[in-house]
Amino acid sequence: MGKDHAEEDHDLQVALVRYQQWSAESGERAVVVLEGRDTAGKDGAIRTLTRHLAVRQTRVVALPKPSAHERTQWYFQRYVAHLPSAGELVVFNRSWYNRAGVEVVNGFSTPEQQERFLEDVPRFEAMLVGDGIKLVKLWLDISRGEQADRLESRRDDPLKALKISALDAVAQDKWDDYTVARDTMLTRTSTPQAPWVCVRADHKKRARRAIIQHLLHELAPAKVAGEVVVPDPDTLFAFEASAIGDGRLER
Repeated sequence: MGKDHAEEDHDLQVALVRYQQWSAESGERAVVVLEGRDTAGKDGAIRTLTRHLAVRQTRVVALPKPSAHERTQWYFQRYVAHLPSAGELVVFNRSWYNRAGVEVVNGFSTPEQQERFLEDVPRFEAMLVGDGIKLVKLWLDISRGEQADRLESRRDDPLKALKISALDAVAQDKWDDYTVARDTMLTRTSTPQAPWVCVRADHKKRARRAIIQHLLHELAPAKVAGEVVVPDPDTLFAFEASAIGDGRLER
C-alpha cells in the first residue's frame, strides 16, 4: 500500500531538512518566487515550506510598497539587496512581478514602465541563473468562486484580520483584468532559463504538497530528490501557452 498523506508530508519535511543540510555544505543559493491571485495560498505554502528549516539559512521576503526614495531607483534594486548568499534559500512572497500584476491592474506604474519590465526581466533573471542562483518561479492559480469564498472567510474571521488589504475589495471586481495581466506576464516572462510553473491551488493541502515536491526535484541533490514522488500533473504543471485556453488556468 502507498503512504498516507500524513506520512508523505512528514517525509517531505525531512527531505527539505536534508536539502538544507546539503545546501549549507555545498554553498548552493536558491530563490523561490511565489506569485498568484489574491487568497491563492502563498502565505500558507510558505509556512509549510519553511516550518522546519533553519532561520539563519532561510529568508522570506515580503516587501512593502516602495518609498519615494526607492521609486527613483532602478526597479530591481531593492530586490537585489535580498538575494541569497552561500547556503541560503530566499522566498519572495510576491516579488519584482508586482510590476506585471497588481501595478498593471491598479495603475501603480505607467504602461511604459510595465513594458520595460517585461523586456528587462528575462535578462535580469538570466543574470541570476548565470551566476549560479537556482531560481524557481511558481504561479498559484485559483478559481473565481474559491477566491470569493476565501475573501469572505477573511472578513468573518478575526484571526485573519491582518490578511485583509485594500486590494481585496477589487480582487473580484477586477478578476478579468488580473486574468489578462497574468496571461501577459506568464507568456512574456517564462523562459528556458527561468520558466514559470503553475499550481492549481483550490485545494490547499494538495497544492502545498505539490510545491514542496517540485522544489525538492528542482533544488535538492539527486540522493534526496530521487526519493520524492513527482508532483501530480493535474495540480502542478510547467507553463505553456496552450494552458491559457485549455482550462488548466482559470478564466
